Amino acid sequence: MQGHAALSPSDDYRRIGKAIQFIEDHFQDQPTLDQIAASVHLSRYHFDRVFKRWAGISPKQFLQFLTLEYTKQQLAESRSLLDTSLEAGLSGPSRLHDLFVTFEAMSPGEFKKQGRGLTITYGFCPSPFGECLLAVTPRGICHLGFVDANCRSEACEALFQMWPEATFHEASAQVAPIARKIFQPTPRENPRPFNLHLKGTNFQINVWKALVHIPAGRVVSYQDIAALIGHPKAFRAAANAIAVNPVAFLIPCHRVIAKSGKIHRYRWGAVRKRAIIGWEAAKRAG
Repeated sequence: MQGHAALSPSDDYRRIGKAIQFIEDHFQDQPTLDQIAASVHLSRYHFDRVFKRWAGISPKQFLQFLTLEYTKQQLAESRSLLDTSLEAGLSGPSRLHDLFVTFEAMSPGEFKKQGRGLTITYGFCPSPFGECLLAVTPRGICHLGFVDANCRSEACEALFQMWPEATFHEASAQVAPIARKIFQPTPRENPRPFNLHLKGTNFQINVWKALVHIPAGRVVSYQDIAALIGHPKAFRAAANAIAVNPVAFLIPCHRVIAKSGKIHRYRWGAVRKRAIIGWEAAKRAG
């Protein structure tokens, strides 16, 4: 039992992610909690304990947040919130999440340099959704992505390709405190904005800025985001911009789902997207 208690949030997520995948694969069979627990080699008691430690609620309660009925209801409710944002304007008081996020886009000249003269410090850190790769420049966070087991080299290569002319310095101990503040802020901490240093087209930047208007625990559709940036017919282009979001979680692309209510399409895996949506919904409900 002590061994289970010593596990990190990333360790818990490895089991929970596998459990969510098992539920998806056997959805038609309506697996019992005992069967779900057995799929990750835990007793029902220990699985329930791990789940509550990770999400704060029971597996049964958590799964209710991932049903099609629930996501459809959330889409309808969130659309009214976005309508308020449109009425107030993107700089109005409806801006909730981006009180903790500030954007700095590269200038056209900097964009062309592809990172030349820039030093990027990066490292691997634990998170409630598995290991993540976090990278920062002197001006802010430029990358945050989740890393699957044994895929560190691929994650690094993708980062290096985004900034081909930059100088990279690995220092996990240096970026770890930033990751902790992102995923596990202490109640007494004074919330200071996370500065983001982003490389993208004007359209992409506008889409990423729009995403921070989605409150935690809510979901919207790709069409909603296109409308929010004033291009309601450009939802496919908006979806493409969302798909290449370089800063996971802080720019909450996971909160965008299909207008049918289905949860899929995520740069870091559909199972992880479901896990984050359910985790945030549980925090909001609590």
